Amino acid sequence: DHLDGLPLGTRGGMAVDHQFPLDGEYVIQVRLLRTVIDTIRGLGEPHQLEISLDGERVRLFAIGGEQPRPDAFELDDADEAARAAARRAARDAALGYSMNADAALEVRLPVKAGPRTVAVAFLRKTSAQVATIRQPLLRSNIDPADTAGPPHVRSVAIGGPYRATGPGETPSRRRLFVCRPDDAGEEPACARRIMATVARRAYRRPVTEADLQVLLGFYEAGRRAGTFEEGIGRALQRVLVSPEFLFRIERDAPGIAPGKVRPLGNLELASRLSFFLWSSIPDDELLDAAARRELSQPGVYLRQVRRMLADERASELVRNFAGQWLQLRNLDAVEMDWALFPNFDDGVRLGFRRETELFVESILREKRGVMELLTADYTFLNERLARHYGVPGVYGDRFRRVPVTDPNRRGLLGHGSVLTVTSRPNRTSPVLRGKWILMNVLGAPPPDPPADVPALEEDAVGNHSRADTVRERLARHRRNPACAGCHALIDPPGFALENFDAVGRWREVDDAFRPIDAAGTLPDGTAFDGVVGFRNALAAHPERFVTNVTEKLLTYALGRGLKPYDMPAVRRIVRGAAPDYRLADLIAGIADSIPFRMRRSAGAGERAGSEAPAAAAQPQQESAP
Repeated sequence: DHLDGLPLGTRGGMAVDHQFPLDGEYVIQVRLLRTVIDTIRGLGEPHQLEISLDGERVRLFAIGGEQPRPDAFELDDADEAARAAARRAARDAALGYSMNADAALEVRLPVKAGPRTVAVAFLRKTSAQVATIRQPLLRSNIDPADTAGPPHVRSVAIGGPYRATGPGETPSRRRLFVCRPDDAGEEPACARRIMATVARRAYRRPVTEADLQVLLGFYEAGRRAGTFEEGIGRALQRVLVSPEFLFRIERDAPGIAPGKVRPLGNLELASRLSFFLWSSIPDDELLDAAARRELSQPGVYLRQVRRMLADERASELVRNFAGQWLQLRNLDAVEMDWALFPNFDDGVRLGFRRETELFVESILREKRGVMELLTADYTFLNERLARHYGVPGVYGDRFRRVPVTDPNRRGLLGHGSVLTVTSRPNRTSPVLRGKWILMNVLGAPPPDPPADVPALEEDAVGNHSRADTVRERLARHRRNPACAGCHALIDPPGFALENFDAVGRWREVDDAFRPIDAAGTLPDGTAFDGVVGFRNALAAHPERFVTNVTEKLLTYALGRGLKPYDMPAVRRIVRGAAPDYRLADLIAGIADSIPFRMRRSAGAGERAGSEAPAAAAQPQQESAP
């Protein structure tokens, strides 16, 4: 089918965002999907493959259709041996063509340096041109030996640069070179200006003359060995290995008593805030306000917080925080049993993560309450994911907001991302799902199991449902007194999600066609039946979930685990966001909290400063084990 981002009138293919490093020539090479015998699919009919660069066609290839054959095959007066030899030659030629038809699918062209979009796709045929109507290629409907049907792009390779003519004019170079010297006499002043600008951003503070002297020494060494740009490159390398770039350093004043609490300085606070909300360095507006010591003024500080939350860079907060809190990062490592879940592929895997990220971001951008993370009657789907869930009326590759009419599917508990990362490769796992809910929804992680407790029994193929239900096996597991205490807490929340299979699809019966029992009782005595009843029980006590989300966010913001002395701040943040408990208000409350705006000096025997990584994608302490 047509994919978003590719030219209209095409089908299939891929669009690749590629950074071309230099002005020069590049080779774009396309390879097509092959069968298990290494022949290319879909060459029985003619097709046209288009390669485009930034939306402009650069080459159109014709493949398939008439197969090459030797002239001897046309000789009617040839004897039988000659005709047989000709048939063998024709067969070998056709086989060779079907194995090597994509060898010519490459183009060499000059490209300017910078980010470009390379698109490869087949021109779409009308129904009158298609001999056989076939559904779009999915992992579940492809026969690995089938040579019929349309061909498909397997890979796109970009090689080069060849015959490079220069570095070009890329966005990064335009941002780096804030001046250009016209002659050698202007070079020192221009180098000073460039490095002062770079160092101010990299070190996230005003640059001193001592800083510049170090960097200009490296520039001069590079300039003596080569060109002006090589000198700037040498100085830039020095910036990128500086501890002040690689770490956020919060130093204690000389002679300060161990364990004493002090407010962060304006520049320290600007860096901490920027890495919390954007996972990156402060912009010029925030850095200027910090340099003027205005962040110590509450009105100015909170205006900066609101501005940064409204900026598109706040999407990084959603992506990184959701990746840790909801364990979305684990989706990349999920491997499901292909025989049991043939429709689970990278399209579904990536769709799961994108659905949840867009959903959480909508709660933030639209200033919605945190409880909607559990109860919202909408989500974000594209056609591939909607088909997986059984939602009709969604077409195309673009994700869009879709109403959720099935009450079972509402909120995070109906997201395939959550349901898949808490499953085994071949089945659901009430234990993993129950533990996930205790940690990430209720904030009550269970203790680690004793070392000598046996694992849940599996049959020879790992699919216990053929003999006993999951519930029956867990009931036997709980007969062990060492297991009963923890599983009484873990299992009921996991049973509530049992109607969802291991890849998040709804089902009424298990793999052996037995009705699923999704009832349970929470530790406080609240009974429920299924995911709807369980969600209602959670929504009846919103402060539990809101407090847990606040704790996870504060852990992420500080880059450390919370201590008992942090809990008054957590309660104050939650009270400040009541009664709506908007996610944006919780984040603003964390940014303005005592643990975030202050730091404790190093104790006896500890280092005299605090260092936190300051790379563009800031590693944070995991919010849950």
